[in-house]
Amino acid sequence: MAENNCKAEHIAVGSEILLGQIQNGHAQNISRILADKGFFLYYHSAVGDNLDRILQVYRTASSRSNVVIVTGGLGPTEDDLTKEALATFLGRRLVLSQESLERLEDFFTRRGRVMPPANRKQAMCIDGGELLDNPNGTAPGQYVVDKGVYYFLLPGPPLEMTPMLKNHVLPRLQQVFPPKHLESRILHLCGIGESDVDARIVDLTQKSNPTVAPLAGEGEMLLRLTATDTAERSARELIGETEDLLRQRFSRYIYGVDDETLPVVIGNKLRHLSASLSFAESCTGGLLSSMITQVSGSSDYFLGSVVSYSNDAKRTVLGVDADILEGYGAVSAETARLMAEGVRRLMGTTYGVSVTGIAGPSGGSAEKPVGLVYGAVSSAENTVPFKMMHSGSRRQIQIRAATRVLWELWRVLGR
Repeated sequence: MAENNCKAEHIAVGSEILLGQIQNGHAQNISRILADKGFFLYYHSAVGDNLDRILQVYRTASSRSNVVIVTGGLGPTEDDLTKEALATFLGRRLVLSQESLERLEDFFTRRGRVMPPANRKQAMCIDGGELLDNPNGTAPGQYVVDKGVYYFLLPGPPLEMTPMLKNHVLPRLQQVFPPKHLESRILHLCGIGESDVDARIVDLTQKSNPTVAPLAGEGEMLLRLTATDTAERSARELIGETEDLLRQRFSRYIYGVDDETLPVVIGNKLRHLSASLSFAESCTGGLLSSMITQVSGSSDYFLGSVVSYSNDAKRTVLGVDADILEGYGAVSAETARLMAEGVRRLMGTTYGVSVTGIAGPSGGSAEKPVGLVYGAVSSAENTVPFKMMHSGSRRQIQIRAATRVLWELWRVLGR
């Protein structure tokens, strides 16, 4: 059993990937499947159907990785060069596997066809390597070990590649490398900027196990915690210790874990409180309503919304006083307050939430620039207005404003 850790790399072969004709979906799938078993990809690359360039990619991969997983280029045509390039790179011959040839011939016979001569090349095996059975296609995989590097050649079609990855690659990796358990958790934060988060986790991001990776989203931050250990319990303990530290530092901002989005946690809280919700939206144009209704069962607590884009709609539908609109403007704390109270009364809900602002790119001024947004959360007890300032494109401002409004609602509902 090897003492060094698995350091894997994925190479996708196919000019169609570089031309944008198909997505390189293998990059994500292989990363995820390996990570679930505690193995990690350090590099991804894609190369066209060109022998010299494939050789160059092999040269680079073998210098920095001890596991190289290659997908594509195992077909019967002249531009399928994955196997031929590896044989050339390793200085080995290609030899005919009689067993593989018989399987190929049987594959065509069972379908009432005669095997084309071109398919014969698929039965060629790199000398000293091992063919990997492909029950779902004509291209067998290859497994070759050379100078401490473990090469796996897999077919490109996902329905062929994925079973072979699980049935052939993973068992061999588990035999060669010490097994590890991977534990991962994602903390969701809102109401705090990326730079502020980064500055307060410098000590944690410098650790290698567990790792803490900040990920910026639109209007929120994610902190991904990942730990590995030989035992599941130990990996969870590593995650738990770091999560405790993060919760101490960001208790005000953390609203959810893993799949707990803002609409999900708000929906759970409203259901727990037997409370109902309505929105009055201006600059977001219905985005809040769309976000909250993405959650199945949201009709239990969400009654409806008013997209009051014009001042007339704010006045006639929501009851915002004309003097307020004239004196303070549509984009103001005063208008946001009356919008939230108006929609709560109109819909008869426990909570009314409003948002009004300038999403741009036009419409701003020195006093009220693009990105200025006000919101409010109203209940029978009181109304809480708040001010935001966002940057970016019109769509980014809308998304960031809607996310922040939901976070403010979450705070009012109680953590």
